[in-house]
Amino acid sequence: MRILTGDRPTGPLHLGHYVGSLQNRINLSEGTEQFIIIANLQALTTHWKNFSLVEKNIFEVVCDYLAIGVDTNQTTIFVQSTIPQLAELTIFFMNLVTVNRLKRNPTVKNEMKGYGFEEHIPVGFFTYPISQAADILLFHPTHIPVGNDQLPMIEQTNEIAASFNHCYQKNIFSPVEAVLSLTQRLPGIDGKEKMSKSKGNAIMLSDSFDTIKKKVHLMYTDPDHISIDKPGRVEGNVVFTFLDIFHKNKDEIEELKKNYRNGGLGDSTIKKILVDDIENFIAPIREKRIHFSNSPDLINKIIKNGNERAYAIAEKNIKEIKKIMHLL
Repeated sequence: MRILTGDRPTGPLHLGHYVGSLQNRINLSEGTEQFIIIANLQALTTHWKNFSLVEKNIFEVVCDYLAIGVDTNQTTIFVQSTIPQLAELTIFFMNLVTVNRLKRNPTVKNEMKGYGFEEHIPVGFFTYPISQAADILLFHPTHIPVGNDQLPMIEQTNEIAASFNHCYQKNIFSPVEAVLSLTQRLPGIDGKEKMSKSKGNAIMLSDSFDTIKKKVHLMYTDPDHISIDKPGRVEGNVVFTFLDIFHKNKDEIEELKKNYRNGGLGDSTIKKILVDDIENFIAPIREKRIHFSNSPDLINKIIKNGNERAYAIAEKNIKEIKKIMHLL
């Protein structure tokens, strides 16, 4: 088994990242080879005017990885822009995908809407599923830990792999398999569908206790639950969604839900419980993260070593691909 996954360095990582992908990386890394790509070029498809932020967050994201327990003895962490072979393969793949197929990609359509691009779509953003396919296939992984929203990207990656194999009559690329989290997707604290750095509705893995407390108290609950004695809705209530994931005693949660539905349980009570749960989860991560953020030489060495190893593998593989394509 070879794992490949990654993140855009547009800010520190948050609980949504952890639930959707990060915990799977930890669970799958034992006894396997794992690659984590810090996709700074992909980040520029939406943050091209703020490239200094992207550069700064490479360091922050690596600190997050180490703080949650990513083992660099088993995992190669590398920066996308240091591997020029990825750009080369992206160009090769562009000939295998139509504009209409890109337009139909649900992930692209949703993100275009989210960023408000509408008719003014940067070409780099529009074609990033092709770039992502190159990121994946150049390293020949077998499994990709992703959230549900990324399944269309994996589907398109496998289509590109099959098209290349068919075109050049060589089965060089194998299909990759998505590994989904067993935990339900985390919404934003505002009740929106997705927790997002750009929307400001996320709880970061580096947040302080006071910040966690403030964000939890802003969480969307049941707008019709205006007093303690009134029955409240659990469905769609963000606090209960988080409690289902982070509260260890599931029987207690079921009792809280029952009381909330019947009336007699206030929002402030369930939010206080959730603050403690999230703080208990984040506190050890935050402590480790402070240690790593104060060790820039260590972080830079990890990045340098990862870049060098990824480059060597990429160079070997691109030579094989170009040979199949009869390119010099």
